[in-house]
Amino acid sequence: MKAALVRSFDAPPRCEDVPAPVPAGDDEILVDVLAAGLHPRVRSAADGSHYTSGGELPMVPGIDAVGRTRDGELLYFVAPDSALGTMAERAVVDRRRAVPLPAGTDAVAVAAAMNPAMSSWVALRRRIALAEGAAVLVLGATGSAGRLAVQIARRLGAARVVGAGRDARRLALLKELGADEAVSLDGAAGEVADRLARAAADVDVVLDYLWGRPSEHAMRALLTARADRARTLAWIEIGSVAGPDLALPSALLRAADLRLLGSGQGSVTTAGIVAELPSLAEEIASGALAVRARPVPLARVEEAWNAPVAPGERVVITP
Repeated sequence: MKAALVRSFDAPPRCEDVPAPVPAGDDEILVDVLAAGLHPRVRSAADGSHYTSGGELPMVPGIDAVGRTRDGELLYFVAPDSALGTMAERAVVDRRRAVPLPAGTDAVAVAAAMNPAMSSWVALRRRIALAEGAAVLVLGATGSAGRLAVQIARRLGAARVVGAGRDARRLALLKELGADEAVSLDGAAGEVADRLARAAADVDVVLDYLWGRPSEHAMRALLTARADRARTLAWIEIGSVAGPDLALPSALLRAADLRLLGSGQGSVTTAGIVAELPSLAEEIASGALAVRARPVPLARVEEAWNAPVAPGERVVITP
């Protein structure tokens, strides 16, 4: 069969011939892959930088996909952490990690949205109990996952949602997605801190896709401007596109009720993540979440790998 194949962590995958996978366990079946999302998580696995990477090469990238069974059933599934991913004509599916989809579901839209949407959906349903009427700040709201996080926070009961990011074009689109306010993170640190303090000092939850220096400054700005510092602020670290580390002054932890959490593989069990898939798949399949997908044939995976994408767009490989 044809598959995207990574032979070096320093180069994008190429479409090559590989042996077809074979189901091994009682819960495994073979499906024809219809669509597999090119997510940041997929890129980091393919360049060896993800924290779960075992350094095994060659590898077929892809962590999830939509596929069709021999009987015509449509499934969204999550692949195990292995060298045999989902960017191929066929893939083995463990039914315990799969969700049936209604006939007629847009496979490309589901493949584009499930992974980025899962980050905020799982965080708000598994890492905390989001109170009805809470206020949420999304740091990094101009990326695909951040745009979906704005919508999901609203769908899950947030009364106020603030989105923050650098890209002015993408920030301008956030209010159409349900954000009450969009805050630019571009400019001098003091100016950015003032903007964040005015817009989001009293939020209940921060969904953080940035980390690094931007989060370091944002944390200080919010906590020092907070009207009631004893009111809990749940800061959920989801991504680290701005840097893997930050400096956290001990005084901030003593002077405010800051609760730092992470959300991802390990902090949430596989069973917990899988349990959230049906309800999230229903949201996406129903069209409740705005999704921008760009399908690209598997044969063009090498050129699509590092090609620029439009604001909020997600590349989906279609075998």
